[in-house]
Amino acid sequence: MNWEIVMGLETHVELSTESKIFCGCSTAFGAAPNRQCCPVCMGLPGALPVLNEKVVEYGVKVGLALGCAITPVSRFDRKNYFYPDLPKGYQISQLYAPLCTCGRVEVAGTTIGIHEIHMEEDAGKLYHDPETGETLCDFNRCGVPLLEIVTEPDFRTPDQVVAYLELLRERLQYLGVSDGKMEEGSLRCDVNLSVRPVGRDTLGTRTEMKNLGSFKAIARAIQYESQRQIALLERGERVVQETRRFDEERGETFSMRSKEEARDYRYFPEPDLPPVVLSQEYIQDIRDHLPELGEEKRRRYAQEYQLPDYDCQMVTSHPALAQFFEELVELGTPPKQGANWIMGEVLGALSARSLSPEGLTITPKTLARLIQLVGEGKLNRNTAVKVFEAVFDTDGDVDEYVSAHGLEQVQDVELVENTVVQVLEENPQSVADWRGGKEKAFGFLVGQTMRKLQGKADPQTVRRVLLEQLGQE
Repeated sequence: MNWEIVMGLETHVELSTESKIFCGCSTAFGAAPNRQCCPVCMGLPGALPVLNEKVVEYGVKVGLALGCAITPVSRFDRKNYFYPDLPKGYQISQLYAPLCTCGRVEVAGTTIGIHEIHMEEDAGKLYHDPETGETLCDFNRCGVPLLEIVTEPDFRTPDQVVAYLELLRERLQYLGVSDGKMEEGSLRCDVNLSVRPVGRDTLGTRTEMKNLGSFKAIARAIQYESQRQIALLERGERVVQETRRFDEERGETFSMRSKEEARDYRYFPEPDLPPVVLSQEYIQDIRDHLPELGEEKRRRYAQEYQLPDYDCQMVTSHPALAQFFEELVELGTPPKQGANWIMGEVLGALSARSLSPEGLTITPKTLARLIQLVGEGKLNRNTAVKVFEAVFDTDGDVDEYVSAHGLEQVQDVELVENTVVQVLEENPQSVADWRGGKEKAFGFLVGQTMRKLQGKADPQTVRRVLLEQLGQE
């Protein structure tokens, strides 16, 4: 029997507001445990929540970017459950009247429906100590604002899921509402998965895989869980509706608990918060000020700068890179050269330092000057790369560094000719090898010449003079 995988996603997006959703505590990542808490986010008696307006604005931005209808009057509800990381014993969320509904996005040739987007507060974080067996709780994350983006069950393959999440993360970053860092918990995904025979419309029994921490883990978890369910059904057994955890080391999913339904949480309207009433003028103003998104930039770069599709994809892969590229072009850098440096040296330097693009220290002005020196023939490309590495971390002055280290390219053609003659005299065997058809010998002669000139000559000039001298002998 042929089987079809059916999946829907619940993605939790941590918003980049300075304060929490219902109090003034900081949302900064990395603080010492339990240092960013107050009576409101800890749920102490008498403490009342006050909605952070920025959370609503960010939620509307995301809804509009995902093609959703914005609910004019949305409401908060209490989701009741008991867990050590939830000090109030309930979570303020939205069930009956979420902020956004009925959206859609195109991903990998497939339309993915957005069922709803709702606002809610995050819970704390549990730390399990394997040595002592103790569980510690950090409440700093309590009350951090979240958007939960719930899709329709429109996914059929792991590739579609990953493509959707990559697109979602990119849009969140371009909107400026979240950094989308899965490693810091800013983007967390739950996958609801079931299988059914191909051609059947009825959905199978689903399981939910919680808080998957990377795109690779998500793809592996889907692969394992779908095969597990298929194997059960082919043996005549049934799939149990439950929440499961994916063990990345073993590559397997394990049962955590039975899957709760809405009735299990005993939802009721949040009595301490009024409805969120949005005017059409408010919504339209946000719509009018939405930034240019990644896919829009790619289309513009291809048309305006004649960049290949791959280049457009790479320089827009993060808004900080796109901004860097546009500033380079404004400073007079030819677009293709700017893209090449970003795809090569800039991304390479970031990767070597484990930095994200927003951590760029070198400025567009510095790189533009370096590219200009190459264009003017004052530096060759290889030397320019060395200068780039030297000034990257401090955004140092390119001209000062080149002058201090004597790196300006040799312009004296006579000096190049004399050096080539010397290299040919010192390496008669390589000359004979080249005449015998060994192309590598020519590269060796180029390298020896560049070495004697301390890498400061134009490689093309060296190659031309070598060919001229070899032709004369």
